[in-house]
Amino acid sequence: MNLTGLIERIPKAELHLHIEGTLEPEMMMQLAERNGIELAYTSVEHIRRAYDFTDLQSFLDIYYAGAQVLITAQDFYDLTFAYLERAARDNVRHVEIFFDPQTHTDRGISFSTVVDGICGALRDGETRLGITHRLIMCFLRHLSAEAAMQTLEDSLPYKDRIHAVGLDSSELGHPPSKFVQVFDRARSEGYLTVAHAGEEGPPDYIWQALDALQVERIDHGVRCLEDPALVQRLAGDRIPLTVCPLSNVKLRVFDTLEDHNLKQLLNAGICATVNSDDPAYFGGYIGENFLRIQQALDLDADDIVCLAKNAFAASFLNDEDKRHYIAAIDQAAR
Repeated sequence: MNLTGLIERIPKAELHLHIEGTLEPEMMMQLAERNGIELAYTSVEHIRRAYDFTDLQSFLDIYYAGAQVLITAQDFYDLTFAYLERAARDNVRHVEIFFDPQTHTDRGISFSTVVDGICGALRDGETRLGITHRLIMCFLRHLSAEAAMQTLEDSLPYKDRIHAVGLDSSELGHPPSKFVQVFDRARSEGYLTVAHAGEEGPPDYIWQALDALQVERIDHGVRCLEDPALVQRLAGDRIPLTVCPLSNVKLRVFDTLEDHNLKQLLNAGICATVNSDDPAYFGGYIGENFLRIQQALDLDADDIVCLAKNAFAASFLNDEDKRHYIAAIDQAAR
């Protein structure tokens, strides 16, 4: 079977995508000019060179600097719709995207500006591109739990548009247990929960996310293989991992794609999925992640189909929609 063709053909769900991380250099320059913002970069190529970083923190520094060009609801709309158009070319049919309100509200941008812009694009993406969606609000873990709780309060008028909460940003030194009260409150308000854990942080952070935050799935989670009991828990309870191969290499979690443990995760019975994380910064959208990890790990057709099905099974879609998409994968794989 032509595996490249299979990867291009199969319907995909993307469950780990930071919308601010889709800010391509060209759009950064465009929005800076539109909003009269003076960047530290003189050209698109200058920005692209700045996207060469060595670890999570150096990435976050440029990531937050880039976000300053996002000012109006139209900016957030344009950013989101550009991602959806790009995702459609990879045959993405469902997205569950993260956004970081604190990155914007701390700059004086209103919560409503951010949500209105993103959600307007998501609605148009469903109508015009046929991509369904869920929106996940993330708390910045390097900030205080009190700041996260205030962000949660600020989100409540928009509960009809925000499906879940998550936890992202610098992992080391900011364990999930720091945010127990915030996540308890979020669940009481009807939000589902996810959390980044086990990327740079230890397996214990995954345990904390599961037991203290009671999350539905783990974002990243690749360090779970260091703890056999944790692997057994993840596999036995079918707790999904939203794995981001190109991101993991770019941020030095693995030295090369050939070193990545995605195949081991599948072999252990874990519900692993493939995602692009911050594709403008990490060098590839979801299709590129599938293609390159397939080549690096010599994944076969069954592996590719399994990864695609896992993503829909792990999504926050209803059971009927999950069955529809999984049947479409089987159809495309014939």
